[in-house]
Amino acid sequence: MHVPKRIIDFFVYSNLFIAGCAVVMAMQTYQLILHQPPDLNYLGFVFFSSITSYSFHWYLTLDSQIPSPRIAWLNKYKNVHLFLFFIGIAGSAYFFLMLLEYWPWLILGAFITFLYSAPKIPHPWFRALRRIAIGKTIFLAGVWTFVTTVLPVVTTQAEHQGDFFLFICSRFFLIYAICILFDYRDRFDDRAKGIRSLITFMSETGIRNLFLFSLIVYVATTVAMQLYGHSVLIILMLLVPGIITAALYNHARRNFSDMLFYFVLDGLMALSSVLTLLAWI
Repeated sequence: MHVPKRIIDFFVYSNLFIAGCAVVMAMQTYQLILHQPPDLNYLGFVFFSSITSYSFHWYLTLDSQIPSPRIAWLNKYKNVHLFLFFIGIAGSAYFFLMLLEYWPWLILGAFITFLYSAPKIPHPWFRALRRIAIGKTIFLAGVWTFVTTVLPVVTTQAEHQGDFFLFICSRFFLIYAICILFDYRDRFDDRAKGIRSLITFMSETGIRNLFLFSLIVYVATTVAMQLYGHSVLIILMLLVPGIITAALYNHARRNFSDMLFYFVLDGLMALSSVLTLLAWI
């Protein structure tokens, strides 16, 4: 295997990439909504708690109906996930203490994040959650929106305008559209494991309509942010990942490669953040 591919595999499969995505998405909230430099303690908390959550989630993911290089990598380097899990715990604890005055909000964020992976725990109490996980895609998009959009505002106690609520909707529905593609890919695994996700029940037409509805709401709320002084350039940057997501819809329903989903689609959640942050420099 070539060295660059080894590095990319490690970066993506170890969850460092998705943790970095969460950090830059939180930074965008400070930039566009709070108009202030990011709180480094909060960014540290987001990074290490993401490492903890995803290491926990993937450590419990043992197999898949779809051939997955990621799971093969995980089975080979299981100790890496275990090591990063404990590193994540330590880092999260440190930055939690730095943000202790906001502990109820941080614990709420950690708890709802845990609930997403809880059905994977091999215990009857947690496996029972699989039967009521029909809204797991909505739940996941909500968790990402809460951690990267709501919590930065809460932990600064800053005043905000109506663009905050438009930004919440814009981010949620973009993430939800992306999550629909993930759920479509995972529907065979969900059925095999008894997980009742919404996508496992819907027809192809219904899934497409839900995807289109999500993108329409995302576009409408993003464009409406102009009413609060956001420039046309910023609006266009916010719309870029949605345009790419829409273009990838048919391709992602046929190609289930790990890099398409865990690098390209995951990366689309953070793409506008990278673009607006570069414009800020």
